[in-house]
Parts: sequence; C-alpha cells; structure tokens
Amino acid sequence: MRVDLFDFELPPERIALRPARPRDSARMLVAQGKGNPAFADLTVRDLPAQLRRGDVLVFNDTKVIPAQLEGRRGEARIGATLHKRIDLRRWQAFVRNAKRLREGDLIQFPQDVAAIAEARHPDGSWTLAFTGEEPVEILLERAGTMPLPPYIAGKRPTDASDRSDYQTIFAREEGAVAAPTAALHFTPDLLAALDAAGIDRETLTLHVGAGTFLPVKADDTQEHRMHAEWGRIDSAMADRLNRVRANGGRVIAVGTTSLRLLESATGEDGVIRAFAGDTDIFITPGYRFRAIDGLMTNFHLPRSTLFMLVSALMGLETMQAAYTHAIAEGYRFYSYGDASLLLP
Repeated sequence: MRVDLFDFELPPERIALRPARPRDSARMLVAQGKGNPAFADLTVRDLPAQLRRGDVLVFNDTKVIPAQLEGRRGEARIGATLHKRIDLRRWQAFVRNAKRLREGDLIQFPQDVAAIAEARHPDGSWTLAFTGEEPVEILLERAGTMPLPPYIAGKRPTDASDRSDYQTIFAREEGAVAAPTAALHFTPDLLAALDAAGIDRETLTLHVGAGTFLPVKADDTQEHRMHAEWGRIDSAMADRLNRVRANGGRVIAVGTTSLRLLESATGEDGVIRAFAGDTDIFITPGYRFRAIDGLMTNFHLPRSTLFMLVSALMGLETMQAAYTHAIAEGYRFYSYGDASLLLP
C-alpha cells in the first residue's frame, strides 16, 4: 500500500508534553465496529464499563531504562540512544553525529562511562561495546537519561519527573528504550475498578526499541523493514488466554507492543503459544488478526507503522475519521497523550 494513504495533518499544539494527572483522568475515544463512523468521547476511568466480565486486558511489563547518552569522541559531540541489547556489554544504538565516528573509536560519556564504536550496521545504527566490568544497567543509571520521544524531547528538556512519568505501574523487566504508553494511563484505583467488574489481566514482556519512533521512509509499505524487538510469553499465560477465548471472553491488548507480540505468538489456527525471541512483525491493512479482539492505544504519528496497525484493525477510513474527530475535539496526541479503545 502507498504510505501517503496514512498521512494526516496534526496541529503542533495537540502533542502532549506532560501526562494527564491523575493518569486515569485522560480522555478516551471509543470506536466500536469496523466501518462504524460513530465515536464515544469518554475518559480512561470509564474503561470498566466498556468491557465485559470475562474479558482480559494484556499489558506489557517492560521497564524503560535511561538509554539516552550524550558524550564525546575527541572534540566531536556524539549522542546515542540504545535500542536493542546484543549481549551483556554490547548494545545496538542510533547515533547522532555518526559521520564523526569510525569503527574502533572510544566515546566518553559522563561519570566515567565509555563505549567503543564497534561496528556500523547497514541501517546506520552502531554496536556500542561498553568498557569496564560494571553492569551496563548501572552505567546507564549513572550517565543516562530517559529516552523521551523526539516529538517531546525536541520541545522541552528531560527532567526528574520523567523518571516516573515515563514508566507504567506494570514496569518490572528492564530493557525498553520506549514506554508501552497505553498502559501509562493505569492507576491502582482503575485496576481495582477493573477487578470489581470481573475484568482479568495478564502481562507479557516486549522490550520496546527506539525504532518505534522512526518514520516510514519508503513510498510503499512493502519496502519498509521493521526493527526487531525481543519479547516473551510463557506457556501458562498462553494457556490462560486460550481458555478466555474458548469461554467467550475477549483478549484486549493494552498497547501496540502487547498486540504485536500476541500476534507473533499465535498460529494460523488461532492458538496462542509460548514465545521467546525477536519479532519484527509489520501489520498493515489486509492482515488477519488471530490473537486479539480489541486494542487500547494512544494516538499515533502520521505515516507511522502504528497508525498502519490501527488502520488494519479498524479500517483505514474509520481511523482517518477517528483521528479527524480527535483533532477537532482537542484530544492530546502521542506518548503522554489521550487514549483510544478500538473494538472491531
């Protein structure tokens, strides 16, 4: 499909620079039925009433690490955003001012943290090998900052509040460089309300990479290649989800990261299975969903793989209408923005 079909105009003032407070006070646009142009304007606190007893929400428990680093190679300033772990000391990273970098160069970061630019990849990213013996996670806590998306970081500096604002209440498994932002809306009070309504919940792990923010530069979706991300679903959870669907309940993914891993773990027979490894699944209109019955997600960038994904779920015309409605009604967009509940 042509990538320009997924373009739209977003006024800059619609980009949220801070999350709603409290988190579950964010607005939520509800779309039900593929091809249905009618939308409901609610808040995230209304979520329990929009679901049915026996449904299950699937969250991503990945934890964002302070993966943004600013350093120097000699006199040259070098910025690095780690996006995928290779092994204990090596990470793949997107590098700013990479033209000043050569293989074997040493990059000095603050707090005596250093890494060797080991190899350049075809996509322009680099393998960085951190020196010393301390765990890389400790080095990042010393020298790194939270890797806010470029559409926020370009408008204000990262500060201390982002350390908590950019983590979900489910965050446990360290390794993400971007938050699974749909789950940022959840609070203990909202979880208690979901429990009272008989809505179950499960967690999986997908370590979100910085590639999620990269624009699609190709003119046709067939020419785009996704960056791989590592994820895991255990067999016990897969069995529980299969039982939910067998009993008539719905599997609702909270966030596109949860959705992508669930779909990666599900066969053509519709059975969800244990999964551990990389996924680079790219979902565009025409895809047949096998694992999920709905999605809660934020509002996404134009021409992005995530807007393509929601268009595959609900239909391109429906999502174009939903986004037009959201812009007109003053919804807040992107990572710190409002939510949508999509029930095809």
